[in-house]
Amino acid sequence: MNWAFLQGLLSGVNKYSTAFGRIWLSVVFIFRVLVFVVAAEKVWGDEQKDFACNTAQPGCHNVCYDHFFPVSHVRLWALQLIFVTVPSLLVVLHVGYREERERKYRLKHGADCRLYIDTGKKRGGLWWTYFLSLIFKALVDVVFVYLLYYLYEASYFPALVKCSEDPCPNMVDCFIARPTEKRIFTIFMVVTSLACVLLTLCEIVYLLVKRCRECCTSIRHGRKLAMATSLVNGKDSTTMLEVNTLK
Repeated sequence: MNWAFLQGLLSGVNKYSTAFGRIWLSVVFIFRVLVFVVAAEKVWGDEQKDFACNTAQPGCHNVCYDHFFPVSHVRLWALQLIFVTVPSLLVVLHVGYREERERKYRLKHGADCRLYIDTGKKRGGLWWTYFLSLIFKALVDVVFVYLLYYLYEASYFPALVKCSEDPCPNMVDCFIARPTEKRIFTIFMVVTSLACVLLTLCEIVYLLVKRCRECCTSIRHGRKLAMATSLVNGKDSTTMLEVNTLK
């Protein structure tokens, strides 16, 4: 699988992210994408071929493998990485849409006119796009970690599993290839997924706190401006009354 597009996407969205977002991108690219591409695919290899059962009953081997591993771990993680990076693409597309609007606005009103102070600044619709993308990424990681334990009966890859599915004649012993190695990689991918969820939650809290502070500052500034305006209007009214009295 070619991950060059994913690398370019993660590099492009990095400049629009917060500090937590940049750490999240580093964790995803270094500890998930690179480990997945370099090691995980080689560790799993041809899983079904390496899964051996001590029976010659036709179909028993295939049924037992499907029972314990209904979906390939490698394909599940690839799907997870794709889904977890799609929201970043939406953020990049939103910024591109703003840049195109800015370009058309300048062509129409002149080069000195600006529609946005900064097209990449998280304000208005872009803030909501970024915020909702964080929620989606956290949900994707949580759902896939849950699926990992829900789908696989042999989640931690014991060396020996017992199968009594039809058409097996009786309880048969099946052996998983490289169980310790697969167990380590599975735990590693789960831990990095949970770390990404934690970073995403921290970024969500950071954005909400920052937005609340900006709203409070704006409200205080508005109140001060209103008070100053009322004082000026009051002084003008007093001056007018004094002038009328003198007349």
